[in-house]
Amino acid sequence: MPPFSPPPPPKKRFRSTAVKLGAIGVLSTLVVGFCAATNSYDEVDADCVDTANPLPDGSFALVDDDFCDDDYRGSHGAYGWYYGGVLVGRHVRGGTTLRPADAQITSRSGKVVQRGGFGSHGSSGS
Repeated sequence: MPPFSPPPPPKKRFRSTAVKLGAIGVLSTLVVGFCAATNSYDEVDADCVDTANPLPDGSFALVDDDFCDDDYRGSHGAYGWYYGGVLVGRHVRGGTTLRPADAQITSRSGKVVQRGGFGSHGSSGS
C-alpha cells in the first residue's frame, strides 16, 4: 500500500474586483437604459374649460389655455384642466377634472401640463 499523502491544495481562482465592478456597471447601465427607453406612462390630452358653467349636455366650454395657468386661476377660479375628454366643436365631454398620475399630459395646443414617468410632477391646478 502506498503511503498516504494529503491531496494537493486546490488551485486558487482569483477573480478581479475590476471585472466584478465592470459587470455590475454594465448591468446597471442596461437596466437604467431599459427603464428610460420604456414609455411606461399614458399620454393624455387636456383642455382648459370653464368648470363653473357646465352645459346642459354635461360638456364644458373650451377656453384659452392661459385661463388655466396658476397665475390666472388664483383670481379667476372658474377655469381648470379637463383630462381625457372628447372635443366636439368648442365643447369637451367624457373626461374628468381629476389629474391622472404618471401621465404625460399635453393640451391640444401643445402646452405640457405634466410630464409623465418616474418622479414626475406638474404645476397644473385642479
